[in-house]
Amino acid sequence: MKHLKAYYFLPAFILFLNLNITYAQKTDTGNWFIYFGNQAINKKWNWHNEIQYRNYNFAGDTQQLLLRTGIGYNLTENNNNILLGYAYINSQNYIGDTDEKTDTNENRIYQQFITRQNFGRIYLQHRYRVEERFLKDDFQMRFRYFLALNVPLNKPKMEDKAFYISAYNEIFLNAESPVFDRDRLYGALGYVINKNFRVEAGFMRQIQEKTGRNQFQIVIYNNIPFSSK
Repeated sequence: MKHLKAYYFLPAFILFLNLNITYAQKTDTGNWFIYFGNQAINKKWNWHNEIQYRNYNFAGDTQQLLLRTGIGYNLTENNNNILLGYAYINSQNYIGDTDEKTDTNENRIYQQFITRQNFGRIYLQHRYRVEERFLKDDFQMRFRYFLALNVPLNKPKMEDKAFYISAYNEIFLNAESPVFDRDRLYGALGYVINKNFRVEAGFMRQIQEKTGRNQFQIVIYNNIPFSSK
């Protein structure tokens, strides 16, 4: 009986994906698959690595591929991190109301400062980032401020097997007019697998000067250090 149900479900699921891919550019909701890695090299230095696969639909209709990396240094123990990094971004934007896309690449250098605070069960993170964006025949600078919080639900702190709620807001400002670039508001439910891994599933609303878009997000965090010492 279970196999029979699968035979009915599978064609319907494939049809759903095909329809979602075909009409992706006509919807206002997409999905981002995100991987964040933060590997401690020692007590002071860390390596940040990141992959974001962004879709116009749930999966299969690529909107953007973002690869980001960087080397950071803790000014105090496990906190107040400064980082210098590089990012490569490939964007595939639809041309008007057609099914055709234009392919663009961007190289980006960025500098950031992250500081973390803890008030009881509330974990706060502030991130200040400056980006130098190298686009085709253009150069732009952008400033970003990111404020995030995590609150564990079934545990007193962010520890193994803790469910937690996550939220953030990030504003992007251009160095040139128009100054406002975009704002992102996000909420999610997360689970701490162990001290090195956690996962989140959430929803984000992105607002730009003339448009807005909804994004589901599935996120994996990996903090396995290079050394166990």
